[in-house]
Amino acid sequence: MSASIDTEQLHKHLNKLMTSLMRHVVILFFLILTGLYGFLVWRINILSSAQPSQDDISSAAQNVPKPKISVEVVQKLQGLQDNSVRVQAIFNDARQNPFQE
Repeated sequence: MSASIDTEQLHKHLNKLMTSLMRHVVILFFLILTGLYGFLVWRINILSSAQPSQDDISSAAQNVPKPKISVEVVQKLQGLQDNSVRVQAIFNDARQNPFQE
């Protein structure tokens, strides 16, 4: 049995397939786009709720630099506080409620 391919038949079938695809290209594009969007939302949801491991927490805690304030800056702030009543009021308000903006 020899297998021969009729190119005209193949061309007709491909034409038929392409015309049916072109009729539904907008719907197919919308379905693909919706699928990608759904996949991204699903992955973001999974990754945002993932808990870090203890190794990640300890390595992140070691990499945080400690803030340093020089003695000159402290002296300058204390001098400004002593010289201005308004600055004294700001410092006192900040001491009473440090998380208020």
